[in-house]
Amino acid sequence: MTHIDDRRLDRRFERLERQLPAKAARVLRWLRDPRATWVRIPVGILLVIGGIFSFLPILGIWMLPLGLLLLAQDIPFLKRPTSRAMIRIERRWVEWRRKRAAKA
Repeated sequence: MTHIDDRRLDRRFERLERQLPAKAARVLRWLRDPRATWVRIPVGILLVIGGIFSFLPILGIWMLPLGLLLLAQDIPFLKRPTSRAMIRIERRWVEWRRKRAAKA
């Protein structure tokens, strides 16, 4: 993986942090800290597993992408597809909001 992938993923995370409530952004920032690897990897794995079992109460499909985002910080081959997926999702979200606003 290249430094470009690292920077692209970092920009996506920074943009996500700006859109989150302050407390959630602080937790995400803390999890992204290089010293938090010992917490980030198990949390990422648990979120992915929880996302797989999203049919159960409390667990949800939202856990899967969040877990992959956290794991992408430490697993190089996940950086490029994760940042590309974040870009695609963000574009679709913006398009959806524009269409919704146009209908209103």
